[in-house]
Amino acid sequence: MASFYVQVPSIVRGFSLCASSNGAPSTTQQGGPIVLELPLDKIKRPLMRTRANDPHKVKELMDSIQEIGLQVPIDVLEVDGAYYGFSGCHRYEAHQQLGLPTIRCKIRRGTKDTLRHHLR
Repeated sequence: MASFYVQVPSIVRGFSLCASSNGAPSTTQQGGPIVLELPLDKIKRPLMRTRANDPHKVKELMDSIQEIGLQVPIDVLEVDGAYYGFSGCHRYEAHQQLGLPTIRCKIRRGTKDTLRHHLR
């Protein structure tokens, strides 16, 4: 079992933390998004690219990720246990090119209607 120390500003009255040993979000999540590492191959990217990623931006992100890690997680929608990424294309590609198996994601749950809305 892992131990960790969390320093929280005094204005915060309470918070909850959910995680599992396999990196999947807890099924008891009740609120806003959670941040977890997900395997890249578990994130579906359903939208066809309308333009290529800027290779210079991807390279800069690769350098930054190697030096200080990913600073801003990508947004991921979880629907019925499947993960869908609609943003963070440059960060996602930088992780791919670096050969990293996982990426930090801000995961929020949604319905099939929410997913359909993103696919429009």
